[in-house]
Amino acid sequence: MKKKKLVLIGNGMAGVRCIEEVIKLNPNQFEITVIGEEPHPNYNRILLSTVLAGDTSLEDITINDWQWYKENNIELFTGQKVQEINTATKSVITDKFIEINYDELIIATGSVPFILPLPGADKEGVTAFRDIKDCERMINASKNYKKAAVIGGGLLGLEAARGLLNLGMEVDVIHIEKYLMERQLDPKASKLLEEELTKQGMNFLLEKQTKEIIGGDRVEGLRFADGTEITADLVVMAVGIRPNVELAKISGIETNRGIVVNDYMQTSIPHVYAVGECAEHREVAYGLVAPLYEQGQVLANKLHELDDKKYEGSVVSTKLKVSGVDVFSAGEFQEDVNDKSMQIYDEYNNIYKKVVIRDSKVVGAVLYGDINDGTKLLQMMQKQTLISEMAPLSFVQGQSNGSGEQSIVASMEMDDQVCGCNGITKGMIVEAIKSNGLSSVSEVKSCTKAGTSCGGCSPLVSELVKETLGESFEETEQIQSICECTSLSRDEIVENIRMMGLTHIREVMNVLGWQSDEGCSKCRPAINYYLGMVHPTEYVDELESRFVNERMHANIQKDGTYSVVPRMYGGVTNAEELRRIADVAEKYEVPMVKLTGGQRIDLLGIKKEDLPKVWEELDMPSGYAYGKAIRTVKTCVGSEFCRFGTQNSTQMGIDLEKKFERLNTPAKVKMSVSACPRNCAESAIKDIGIVGVSDGWELYIGGNGGTNLRAGDLLCKVKTADEVIQWSGAILQYYRETGEYGERTSAWVERVGLTAIGDVLASEEVRSSLNERIEVALATLKDPWKDVVNDEDKQHKLYNSYSLTTV
Repeated sequence: MKKKKLVLIGNGMAGVRCIEEVIKLNPNQFEITVIGEEPHPNYNRILLSTVLAGDTSLEDITINDWQWYKENNIELFTGQKVQEINTATKSVITDKFIEINYDELIIATGSVPFILPLPGADKEGVTAFRDIKDCERMINASKNYKKAAVIGGGLLGLEAARGLLNLGMEVDVIHIEKYLMERQLDPKASKLLEEELTKQGMNFLLEKQTKEIIGGDRVEGLRFADGTEITADLVVMAVGIRPNVELAKISGIETNRGIVVNDYMQTSIPHVYAVGECAEHREVAYGLVAPLYEQGQVLANKLHELDDKKYEGSVVSTKLKVSGVDVFSAGEFQEDVNDKSMQIYDEYNNIYKKVVIRDSKVVGAVLYGDINDGTKLLQMMQKQTLISEMAPLSFVQGQSNGSGEQSIVASMEMDDQVCGCNGITKGMIVEAIKSNGLSSVSEVKSCTKAGTSCGGCSPLVSELVKETLGESFEETEQIQSICECTSLSRDEIVENIRMMGLTHIREVMNVLGWQSDEGCSKCRPAINYYLGMVHPTEYVDELESRFVNERMHANIQKDGTYSVVPRMYGGVTNAEELRRIADVAEKYEVPMVKLTGGQRIDLLGIKKEDLPKVWEELDMPSGYAYGKAIRTVKTCVGSEFCRFGTQNSTQMGIDLEKKFERLNTPAKVKMSVSACPRNCAESAIKDIGIVGVSDGWELYIGGNGGTNLRAGDLLCKVKTADEVIQWSGAILQYYRETGEYGERTSAWVERVGLTAIGDVLASEEVRSSLNERIEVALATLKDPWKDVVNDEDKQHKLYNSYSLTTV
């Protein structure tokens, strides 16, 4: 039987999802062609803000890579725009003069950003925020300019503002309404969000109407209707989108606000369909992912003539993380005069919840700060559950997982949605686990795509996997792959690097069959570390695969400035160093100079472009307060001054810090030396803690003073300072060689076991061998700023290489 020709115009999320559903139902029924305007495969537009913020790359947000199209025999045309649909001859013609015939045609042209028709809108430096090209334009602008204005206080505008802050720009957000995100939040939730984002460095100009973009060839500022002005080097318009209907309109297809479709996504022309943001169903054009995926499923069924399932509209819900703040909204959350609402506001924890009730049913909700009840509330709206069937206020008060109650996933029906973005139900996930033998969250996400769009449902997916797998969940999760780009574990990757002599990141990915050509923000830095650990003398550290803090040797702050911490060995300094620090703080107008918990001085609020000169003028080593490395060795004053001190802790701390400074480790390592069991340097909660006793030293490992508080375990007792350094070197190298990337020593000790670590290090021969290997690694290290401060090319590489998120 000859295959029908199915053509998709638009390579975006909605259209390609429909193609996925078509292939899933029957991969052999259609000869499929996809035409996309952008020169990229299908990517997740929801995550564009993470690319702008420097957290991810295009490869990280790609949904279907080039190989996927090949594997499914899809002919893909990228970088081409369809200019004409000839519905009489059933063909489409692109701007490259390629004519393609169809039997069935899907229009998924999405939407276009609304650009305000303002005087000056055509100036250089004015952009929308809609695709990868817009991100690149904004990133490039941030390298030369410092003042940005974002017009629009909706979700897109706030995401753009957050990204620009991360790029080091000052950001004004201009919004014509009284409060932010008025389509998703009520006034109370919006005010809380505004207060939080203001703390992060955004400046808000509300109830402001932009009248003109001022400047010469390039934008220089904005003028408002009230006569006031602000300066700006970059203007981002994020005031909304409109369905892209131009092609349909000139082709004689009925349009209104969008392309008019019926309940089967059919347009006014036979064999022509529309899905996604360009489609208008029952006078509604949807802009969120979940409804668009529902449309794709209905259309796939229609094309296969399997059933008469209709699309009858969607209950719109939004679950978001706006600049680090969790928010959820669904339904009609602005109550009418006859509606009643239940509200709580926990000022201490900054949590706000509001549920709107009409005729004893939940019709809308807004959650801020704690969105765990969102799934339950959405289920109640979709099923029109009577409020009397619920315990009074239990879901509003966040008691849904309390003692004696079922978990959320346990109470869900099999047809309840877990992942709204991808239309994945509980039953689909359970079936995937059982049918495919899935044993980890990453495998479930890869197989079903649940949790791979906005990521808001990831905790629910994890809980469902845990419930389905039962007792085997924890065991299987411990041996899962390092990321979704590969099925290999940490040990398998390291073993292959050693056995096969792999020496470059791309070589590792190619030889070991990575699913993504570029890897992701999880595996790239991990491979970079493992290669450096296995080949310390041959491997050249790849800056592109370092997290931004590690590349800059400065901690990026929420306002886009940086924190610089010079090293002070053992917390000891002198008048000359202090004088240099004071001079730098004064010259570069450092907003805050703060003593750290690691007995150093932190210079906060330094501009990105000033970092090289700051380091040059400090003329002090980097304190590595930013990377996965030996950070600091905290000390007490010791026996030299303290009447209780039994050992010279200060000198021991200085010796240890000078010995191991700059050493790369799987995660950050904090050390401490106390002169006596009074533990004034907090040795009990450090990765390696050393405590002086009357006849020597005690060594503790695996302590953690952070979120997961853990007291260190006593590993051994030694008599001399030389033994302390030898044992410390052996501990560090064994941790370097067996720790997983990103795993603190506290987790490492619990995973490997204190007894097992002690048994390995008890052998003097093993300790000597470990110290020989750490010496090789230490010999290759140098202060990263020595070669950078006077070399603009190296500075450019340092600043503009592949940017990964700070962790």
